[in-house]
Amino acid sequence: MKIEKIQVLRGPNIWSIRRKKLIQMRLDLEEVEHQPTNKIPGFRERLEKLIPSLITHRCSEGVEGGFFQRVEMGTWMGHVIEHIALEIQTLAGMDTGFGRTRETKTPGVYNVVFSYIEENSGVYTAEQSVEIAQCLIDGTDYDIDACIKRLKEIRERERLGPSTGSIVEEAVARNIPWIRLGKNSLVQLGYGVNQQRFQATITGNTSSIAVDIACNKELTKKMLDDAAIPVPTGDLVVDEEDLERVIRKIGYPIVLKPLDGNHGRGQSINVNDWETAKIGLQHAQTVSRKVIVERYVTGYDFRVLVINHKMVAAARRVPANVVGDGEMNIQQLIDKENLDPRRGYGHENVLTEILVDKDTNELLEKLNYTLESVPQKGEIVYLKSTANLSTGGTSIDVTDMIHPENVTMCERVSKIIGLDVCGIDIMAENLTQPLKESGGAILEVNAAPGFRMHLAPSEGLPRNVAAPVVDMLYPQGKPVRIPIIAVTGTNGKTTTTRLIAHIVKNNGYRVGFTTSDGIYIQNTMLTKGDTTGPISAEFVLKDPTVEFAVLETARGGILRSGLGFSYCDIGVLTNIKEDHLGLSDIHNLKDLTRVKRVVLDSVKKDGWSVLNADDDYSMRLMPELDSKVALFSLDENNPHIKKFAKEGKITCVYEDGFITIKKGDWKIRVAKAHNIPITMEGKAKFMISNVLAASLATYLYGFEIEDISNSLRTFIPSAQLTPGRLNIFKFKNFKVLIDFAHNPAG
Repeated sequence: MKIEKIQVLRGPNIWSIRRKKLIQMRLDLEEVEHQPTNKIPGFRERLEKLIPSLITHRCSEGVEGGFFQRVEMGTWMGHVIEHIALEIQTLAGMDTGFGRTRETKTPGVYNVVFSYIEENSGVYTAEQSVEIAQCLIDGTDYDIDACIKRLKEIRERERLGPSTGSIVEEAVARNIPWIRLGKNSLVQLGYGVNQQRFQATITGNTSSIAVDIACNKELTKKMLDDAAIPVPTGDLVVDEEDLERVIRKIGYPIVLKPLDGNHGRGQSINVNDWETAKIGLQHAQTVSRKVIVERYVTGYDFRVLVINHKMVAAARRVPANVVGDGEMNIQQLIDKENLDPRRGYGHENVLTEILVDKDTNELLEKLNYTLESVPQKGEIVYLKSTANLSTGGTSIDVTDMIHPENVTMCERVSKIIGLDVCGIDIMAENLTQPLKESGGAILEVNAAPGFRMHLAPSEGLPRNVAAPVVDMLYPQGKPVRIPIIAVTGTNGKTTTTRLIAHIVKNNGYRVGFTTSDGIYIQNTMLTKGDTTGPISAEFVLKDPTVEFAVLETARGGILRSGLGFSYCDIGVLTNIKEDHLGLSDIHNLKDLTRVKRVVLDSVKKDGWSVLNADDDYSMRLMPELDSKVALFSLDENNPHIKKFAKEGKITCVYEDGFITIKKGDWKIRVAKAHNIPITMEGKAKFMISNVLAASLATYLYGFEIEDISNSLRTFIPSAQLTPGRLNIFKFKNFKVLIDFAHNPAG
């Protein structure tokens, strides 16, 4: 078998409008095309032994084990590869579930399509699924465990962290679009001028000064101390002389931590002697030259989360530990704890597996233990000095137990430091008493606090702490999207796009539009070339100045990656004519129609699809569309137009030389074609068709007829405004007409 091509689809596509993230693999089965699974001795048995969990795949049989039944009866290898791709992703913690396998017009060549969670894991899955199938055919060994492990590694490298991911999930639940900016955790919510950005749990509104203050633990402590908020006593040191001075002042036990560290890096906790203190200083200085030394406060480790200066959650954090049973050694107890189904690799689950590291060995050494030591029954052995979930710690939700005075104090802390998303670390016996009474203290204030301990605590109620972040970024009534008009078809797309953009701009919007000539913001070309695909659409939607997007959308981009937006307000289909046939499995007008309809299927339900009543293939789509439909035609007597008129629906027709909008018996003249420069005094009928489409689309959006009319009269065709579209150059004794006639209709 041979993989001819792997494509990553990222938006609405020909396979699915709702499932945007799909891998499309073009696979040549070669000689395997003539070997259905029931003709390959032992194939089903080898498959079942290698991936027994495929028993859950019901397939078309509709029952558990249905897929294995299909394999037993005989099915084609593309179908098998589709199921393998879905299952190995599931085994790697990425439950996807959507797949299709369809033969192309080339015998033996199939499109195998399946959903993915992370892009590179999807590509790797495609490659390995074919490799697995080949090994099963040949009867050779395949290391499935290594494959799953590699998929998990790719997933962890690529995926958004749990905090970022939770905010994205909350946004998606509210129908807020999102775009990942780069490969890390920087995310854009919304489009254009209405966008908001965040990275991890730092938002675009987070004060840079506040983050600097929080990162400077000594300054944070001073500001809180000045505000009468309990903090541990201590000072800043840079060498052993300083360290000795501070210890004489505050006594043991102490804590040493880097001035600007985070996530517990470089910290030494509950230090009780000089030698350990010196080692702790060296450890902290691997992170920061300046080290905070402060009195160790006894109690439990609490984290309080404040968002938009309101307390939303609190948790008690417990360092990774094991409990002795009097029989197993510490390593065995760790292995047993890691079997907990809640624990997983990295952030794949609510808890992280416990790994033995330097910190673990140092803690065991203090207890005169090794990994082979057997703790007494009921003895708790702590394996980490900090309670971070990323090192195997657990959390207990205590949100409903926190004393009102502590709530007020934490909200005050967030305002003193100035953080809109704020994690406050508290050491205390409990939070049910005011902190000043319990003898507790605030140890740190964190910018970009992690959410996982609140989203999925080991004990207690999960808290949807992503919701208040989205509430803060998008308060009730604040717009999220910008209007989008998408234009597709064979001929007239670019001119129609430019006409619509011109009308929108003249109505006071800052418009961004894409064409086969380039990307424009307010008529300024920012990128030259054929920019009718999803990357170009995203370019416009990422621009923070754009208030309205008009997007020419060609077949190539749809086939290559899908659409660059989730849905549009209005979709315009100019026509469907012969062009680019024979490429990318598009062999006839029926195939081409399937591609073009992706735009119309992505129109929101209360939006409009604008169709050409003079075009047969466009009209065949009409009954299948979920959105509202309006028609345009060069012929006022077109039967589709007449039917729409009887039904009281909206149309735009060329009537008695005028661009005319109708609804039932009501009609209004927009402009005389003779007075619209782009129509060449009404002689260029195909240009009149473009004007009809643009007039109808902008009218449906809500622009006034007078404003549309004025804009049409000021749209002057030229090499600058409409390059390659009916450009006339006048010379002394003759004229030259240049047009981009790239197909029979052109």
